[in-house]
Amino acid sequence: TPKMLTRKIKLWDINAHITCRLCNGYLIDATTVTECLHTFCRSCLVKYLEENNTCPTCRIVIHQSHPLQYIGHDRTMQDIVYKLVPGLQEAEMKKQREFYHKLGMEVPGDIKGETCSTKQHLESHRNGETKTDENSNKETSEEKQEEDNDYHRSDEQVSICLECNSSKLRGLKRKWIRCSAQATVLHLKKFIAKKLNLSSFNELDILCNEEILGKDHTLKFVVVTRWRFKKAPLLLHYRPKMDLL
Repeated sequence: TPKMLTRKIKLWDINAHITCRLCNGYLIDATTVTECLHTFCRSCLVKYLEENNTCPTCRIVIHQSHPLQYIGHDRTMQDIVYKLVPGLQEAEMKKQREFYHKLGMEVPGDIKGETCSTKQHLESHRNGETKTDENSNKETSEEKQEEDNDYHRSDEQVSICLECNSSKLRGLKRKWIRCSAQATVLHLKKFIAKKLNLSSFNELDILCNEEILGKDHTLKFVVVTRWRFKKAPLLLHYRPKMDLL
């Protein structure tokens, strides 16, 4: 019925599903344990797993020695949280900008893009510039078409150097690439497999600091947890997959 379709749900009724059990706040950079599918803030979970190897919620063993390889960024959950909680995304973007400015570092592309867009919008109003509905609709349509063609263009970017450390595989002709920080290790495996004409991307391992990376790790996650404050590019090695006993 129409009443059921428009039924309102209070935010506190679903808070348990969109909050982190470690900090009790709304999920930021939602990251899910692949073994049990429980989700936490990325920073909370990474810090927790430095001392533990079990899920904070159900206590299932994630992995005996490398639990960080079995967690992954949950973009869908994060999108849901941002849409449900008013002002949360804007507040988080502001905190990130202030953090980078405080350290004297360049603001990443996605945050900087939002800043520039907001600044232009404010300047146009300050200068008394107005647009007709027809022109506005036309520009909106063009912008949407551009977004459909390249919806990662405003993502934070990561510079990567892909080196081969095995005599059984050849090196890439172009080993330096730049891509979205939301891309995963699996994307890189598929990219390398295609460039080397391998029958399957499952034949590859990708490593950072001699540690095998989980396929669901985003590149942003790898930079934060494995590369930290080292200079770009992010150095990754690839080799034939080794079956560990």
